[in-house]
Amino acid sequence: MKLLLVIAHPLEDSFTFAVAQAARSALTAKGHAVDWLDLYRIDFDPRLTASERRGYFDLPYDASDVADHVARLQAAEGLILVFPSWWFGFPAILKGWFDRVFAPDVAFEHPPGGGPITRKLTNIRLLCALTTAGSPGWMVRLVMGDPVRRLLKRGIAPLCARDVRFRMLSLLDFDRSTERRRLAHLDKVRAMMARL
Repeated sequence: MKLLLVIAHPLEDSFTFAVAQAARSALTAKGHAVDWLDLYRIDFDPRLTASERRGYFDLPYDASDVADHVARLQAAEGLILVFPSWWFGFPAILKGWFDRVFAPDVAFEHPPGGGPITRKLTNIRLLCALTTAGSPGWMVRLVMGDPVRRLLKRGIAPLCARDVRFRMLSLLDFDRSTERRRLAHLDKVRAMMARL
């Protein structure tokens, strides 16, 4: 399977980066082709431009400023997202990547005359998120309603193949995690990737 692995963390010595590397090595060991897209290392600009916003309903939509990202997304059969959850959401650089790359004529189509959008990323049959959160599980799930999972399952996954497989693995309460717990989590990441 051809997989696009998107990592969103400013520090290469972060645990998030270790998760991404563990995922990549497990996936390549299973024979998957992994396209590594490190948003910080390429200095991706997450800001939707004025022309992108003005042309949001134009046909065809002009995604030329992010054409390389669009091509990589459209060439993939699966999307692996590796990021920390900050303030119960995506890092700004990843949110901006969604804003700019998951655009009309790329991820969905506006139907003529209005109505529900139609999915266009039918090539994406697997959507997987590997994340951490500093807050404990009761805060993420019970108080906040697991917003990252909800956005991925209800917002991003519906743009993918109708039978898209959604997987998510989170290390919660990361700020108080021990080295032993972090190493055990990396083992879980490798095991999950080996089963894809």
